[in-house]
This record gives sequence, C-alpha cells and structure tokens, in this order.
Amino acid sequence: MARVKRGNVARLRRRKILKLARGFRGGNGRLFRTANQRVMKALCNAYRDRRRRKRDFRRLWIARVNAAARMNGVSYSRLMGSLKKADVRLNRKMLAQLAVADPGSFTAVVDAGRS
Repeated sequence: MARVKRGNVARLRRRKILKLARGFRGGNGRLFRTANQRVMKALCNAYRDRRRRKRDFRRLWIARVNAAARMNGVSYSRLMGSLKKADVRLNRKMLAQLAVADPGSFTAVVDAGRS
C-alpha cells in the first residue's frame, strides 16, 4: 500500500480555516485547533443571527410605529387595524421611516386610517 502524505490538501484546509479566523483574539486566530472551533461556532452564530436580524428589525419598527401612533392618540394595534380596513398598503418598515423622518406625513397616514 502506498503512503499518502496529504501535504497540499491539509495545508490548504488549515490555511482556509486560519483565514476565516483572522482577527479573533489570542490563539483563537493563530492556532489551528482552537481557530477551527471558533470558526465553526462563528459560522453557526452567523447563520442563526441572519434570521434573528429580521426579527429584531421588525420589533424595532413596531416600537417606533407604536410610539408615533400614541403621539397621535391611537394605539399600535388600532392603527394597524384601521390601516388594513382603509386598504393603506404601507409596511411597518415604511411606517417607521415616516414616523422618524417625517412626522407630518405619518399624522396624515394616521388620519387616512381613521376615515
């Protein structure tokens, strides 16, 4: 049986992991075994947090719309219900943007939902 040395394959695999681990603190960025563990954990966190980011932004938009709605004398749930009935098709992201950047327009949207 011929001996398998795996020189290039092993080196390239390790180099790929260490490249991903660049910037990690201490030995986590320089030593292959710890770097490999940290990279696997980092990739798991990144996968999970790409989904979590969407939830976090939706919560932020809802909080902003709720605050602006209460300044106009209506709760968030009543506002969203009335906008749906009035067939105003603005999503929460756009409503939050209006509430922050242009409160006058947001008030007009609230009034459109009331009528």
